[in-house]
Amino acid sequence: MKKYQIMMAAGLLVSLSACATTPNDPNKQAKDKAAMGAMLGAVAGAVVGYNSDSNRERGLARGLALGAVAGGAVGAGVGSYMDKQQAEFNQQLSSERQSNQVEIQRLKNESLKITMNSEVSFDSNSSSMKPAFNQTLRKVANILQRYSKTTVRIVGYTDSRGSEAYNLNLSKQRAKSVAWALQDDGVSHQRVAIEGRGESNPRASNANAAGRQLNRRVEMFIQPNNNIQ
Repeated sequence: MKKYQIMMAAGLLVSLSACATTPNDPNKQAKDKAAMGAMLGAVAGAVVGYNSDSNRERGLARGLALGAVAGGAVGAGVGSYMDKQQAEFNQQLSSERQSNQVEIQRLKNESLKITMNSEVSFDSNSSSMKPAFNQTLRKVANILQRYSKTTVRIVGYTDSRGSEAYNLNLSKQRAKSVAWALQDDGVSHQRVAIEGRGESNPRASNANAAGRQLNRRVEMFIQPNNNIQ
């Protein structure tokens, strides 16, 4: 068997995977990783199959196919892990999403971003959570416990009313309150980091009440670990 036969076949797998990637796909990196895994697995599988089967052509085809599947599965491990986690968030937080209290987004590098708006989270000028928000965070914590191969970064924001220093401190206290709630519900403190950004990065204008309400928020970034297979 000549090397170019294996490489051409494996290259075809990669080209087909590339064609399936849509422009501006936020998870292109993970899909590229899966395609590379498929190629490497195909090469390894083809070599083993060719050398172990009395019918060399049959062994080549079988090894190429099985190796590509195995290699692609390893490469796509992160994406699959985060797909399942996102599906659970979507399901468990469906009522909050329908009422526009919570937004769930998939970001680059397979991270998840959960935005929790002010009407469900905190009263004005307060870092004490509303009872309904505790219930929402309990759902989040239950899912995070089942998907332990992630870290959680909690970022608090305010609107522009009040001094910059006051808003920065308030946003940190709100992020800390969310972190404590998750930890009380069983999420390890080693997985959780907090950050306050005060009135920075507004989503809308602070000139009206509707815009200020959008700017008062807590964002939760759920990021996969490097050891997911």
